[in-house]
Amino acid sequence: MAGALDGLRVLEVGGPVAAPYASKLLADLGADVVKIEPPEGDPARHRGPFPGNVPDPETSGLFIYLNTNKRGIVLDLRRPEGTEALHRLAATADLLVHDVHPTDMAALGLDWDRLSAVNPRLVMTSIAPFGLTGPHAHYRATDLVSWCAGGVATLNGDPAHPELPPLRAFGQQSGFQAGLNAAIPSLAALFGRLSTGQGEHIEVSVQESLAAILELTFEFWPYCGLVASRLGAKPIQPLCFMECRDGWIYVCCVEEHQWRHFVDIMGTPEWAEMEIFENRLARGANFDALQVFLQDWCREQSVDELYHAAQRRRVPFAPVSTMGDLVRSPHLEVRGFFATIEHPRAGSVTMPGAPYHFSETPWLLRRPAPCLGQHTVEVLAEVGLDAAAGATS
Repeated sequence: MAGALDGLRVLEVGGPVAAPYASKLLADLGADVVKIEPPEGDPARHRGPFPGNVPDPETSGLFIYLNTNKRGIVLDLRRPEGTEALHRLAATADLLVHDVHPTDMAALGLDWDRLSAVNPRLVMTSIAPFGLTGPHAHYRATDLVSWCAGGVATLNGDPAHPELPPLRAFGQQSGFQAGLNAAIPSLAALFGRLSTGQGEHIEVSVQESLAAILELTFEFWPYCGLVASRLGAKPIQPLCFMECRDGWIYVCCVEEHQWRHFVDIMGTPEWAEMEIFENRLARGANFDALQVFLQDWCREQSVDELYHAAQRRRVPFAPVSTMGDLVRSPHLEVRGFFATIEHPRAGSVTMPGAPYHFSETPWLLRRPAPCLGQHTVEVLAEVGLDAAAGATS
């Protein structure tokens, strides 16, 4: 079945997350993505989870997820033979996406002037922690550093305890955000090439990818005279998480009619009629007391039953999904969100699919993530090179 990006040739250099995720988004839509790894492999190969908790560079869950639908080759770009092979491949490629640090690009053959001379139609997208220009361009950064530099960590944490330190999100979220922000302009540049015939160089800053999703935080000061921070105590309540007997639920009933419906669901307990809870501002001012009553009641309830009871009364509660809840979700099952593929070393692997549906050119898992160097001979032969002639080490 044809993919939306059939015929698009993409080279990927780097890892573990940003460049691989950008090219994964294209590979899943049919692009022919060639993943170029050093002899020691992408760093993601050494990050779990691993089946049975047994480390194996071929079975990393992170690597398998990020690199399905790609062909994989090994080139040592630290050697002249490797960079020569890269340039031969770039001569016939449409896009090269990488997250090699700016100070290392030229030494690994990722010099834009040289590559554009080889292929004037090439689009190259460079992902860097702080972009390719500016006083911090030479800085290096882990996910934690990027999360802090992007301003997200200071907004993340327990609002009830502002004395506690900032927090980052689970996983490698800065890399995923940067990858998404690399894929979109790459496609735009390729579309623009249809009219200009010329490629171009795109740079993506990881820091700016995170700062761009801070919503209205920058407007708080000029609009309200407030510095954006963790929300802290809310002036209206209930607007909080409550623990039930089998999980967590988000309770939202700040409008008076919502509160009255919730009181009905609870069986109209006497404490709900106390003067200190008579309106939403009073409930906010006295939430310490209200929270105790609500938590005692919610702890005896089932998440699903409480959610549907509230839903029937048009009170916007929401179950807090665990990873298991998502995997077992009947809704996601009907939509086919999770996909399973057979990997030669890891066996049957189930992973998230695409959050979109195409009517004619669907997202599709066509091949598992490559083993290290699996397609080196095949891909280099396509550009007239012999893998045994020194392009790899």
